[in-house]
Amino acid sequence: MQKILIANRGEIALRIIKTCHELGIETIAVYSDADKELPFVKAATKAVRIGEAPVNKSYLLGEAILEVAKQEKVDGIHPGYGFLSENAAFAEMAEKEGISFIGPKSKTIELMGDKIVSRQTMERAGVPVVPGSGTGIQSTEEAKELAQSIGYPVMLKASSGGGGIGMIRCDDEQALVKSFDSTKARAKAYFGSDEVFIEKYIANGRHIEVQIFGDKHGNLVHLFERDCSIQRRHQKVVEESPSPFLSQTAKQKMFETALRAARAVDYENAGTIEFIVDQNENFYFLEMNTRLQVEHPVTELNTGIDLVKWQILVARGERLPQSQNKIVSKGHSIEFRLYAEDPVRFLPSPGKITKLDWRLEENIRVDTGYCEGDTVTPFYDPMIAKCIFHGDSRAEAIQKAKAFFEEMKIEGIKTNVPLFLNILEDKDFQDGSYTTGFLTNTNVLK
Repeated sequence: MQKILIANRGEIALRIIKTCHELGIETIAVYSDADKELPFVKAATKAVRIGEAPVNKSYLLGEAILEVAKQEKVDGIHPGYGFLSENAAFAEMAEKEGISFIGPKSKTIELMGDKIVSRQTMERAGVPVVPGSGTGIQSTEEAKELAQSIGYPVMLKASSGGGGIGMIRCDDEQALVKSFDSTKARAKAYFGSDEVFIEKYIANGRHIEVQIFGDKHGNLVHLFERDCSIQRRHQKVVEESPSPFLSQTAKQKMFETALRAARAVDYENAGTIEFIVDQNENFYFLEMNTRLQVEHPVTELNTGIDLVKWQILVARGERLPQSQNKIVSKGHSIEFRLYAEDPVRFLPSPGKITKLDWRLEENIRVDTGYCEGDTVTPFYDPMIAKCIFHGDSRAEAIQKAKAFFEEMKIEGIKTNVPLFLNILEDKDFQDGSYTTGFLTNTNVLK
């Protein structure tokens, strides 16, 4: 591979460019009118305008991006995460053009992109799934019957959903009836399908994911777990590894189950198996993310492995660089997603970054798509950076994070740094006893 097009923007585009340049690979960036002055555009070997600011006129234009790839004679396309990363049709178009899609096969993306189909696939493979409906629900009456048999509370979910969108907790029949039609409409608007299903809501659960990696030669490994339980509106805020909650026995069972799930779909490249875990360490399959995760730096700091490099090596047909027994996780890492958002109302806070000053030292990593003087626009996800801290122990990583956020300075926009400091001071976080209800059950949001 001599030239790769990056079908993404911001910090993940910069992250991919960094590894490509270390490997001596030229990079082609695509950018919208809103992003023309951002660092990723300047860092690429060459940048090509793809369209206007709105995503449906730029970063979601699969055919236009593929046309740029053909014109530039690239060997591969890296989709990052979000946008076209889990678009099976886009991956298939690239494959037909003889361009490597740096991710799993299009058939795998399609199979795992539908939550009902992926659930059925996992059941056949002997992977435990959350009690719920195995097919789409067509009517309110059917939903009521199923919820009654499963027992409240339940989760109403869009079959093609993702990113926390199209999910709503229903504590009783009244809430279910009220949410059913609106959830179907929201699913149709966001994902092009109004199919929904119901699962049992696991109270006081933990959201644990396992990083897996496969090559084209049948080799498959895991790279341990990440605890992603601190969430707001089903979207991750803080991720860490190893999990402070799970026993070693439960972890080992989860790793074996994740590999079984990946083998069931002949998985290639980077992927993540997500589980919900109850207080007794029973775990259930939630979904498979067929792409690199936002929180991948947590795993990189613990293992010393460049996951983007592995993605490229696997895409060009090489074997995994390390076997399972050679992959070791050392220390503890925690990632915080730094957003341009009002810390009280939690609404996006776009604007120009007039000051950006943070202290970087050993074992502190900041992946960002912005520099001082850049503007966070309202057109995209308002994440400014991912701040990741590694220590020999969890306590050391927490201490590094506290010092970092207390000293850093961002001006011109509001951020969620006050939330991070509240989380870091919270006893349930410090002792690792938090669950997915942490942000709603504590006072850290106040």
